[in-house]
Amino acid sequence: MAVNKLVHQMDQKRLARMLKALGNPIRFGIVEFLAQKKICITADIVDATPLAQSTVSQHLKVLREAGLIEGEIEGPATCYCLSETGIRWLKEQIENWLPGCCEPGDRFAPVNLDGEQGCCD
Repeated sequence: MAVNKLVHQMDQKRLARMLKALGNPIRFGIVEFLAQKKICITADIVDATPLAQSTVSQHLKVLREAGLIEGEIEGPATCYCLSETGIRWLKEQIENWLPGCCEPGDRFAPVNLDGEQGCCD
């Protein structure tokens, strides 16, 4: 039982790290860009953002450490792509995160981000 709890805690930390990495709009956009392009070098990613190469490299490092992307050095450049195993794992975790929630036919109040009263007020 203790092993299962430890594995669950490790999975929670991994999921939180991935979600935190995706919580930054630039990194979120980089993941979307890589999903469209399938594979590209750092310079392509830099060209798709308003940021300096060094800043983009830092964002790529966060995404790589979170397990969302992979990078392979090809000569003087690094070629990046989405981590298929990381993305699949993330999708499975999201799907299983809140069991019993949001099943087809469940009725939920719409999300209100304007500060007006919602379902829990």
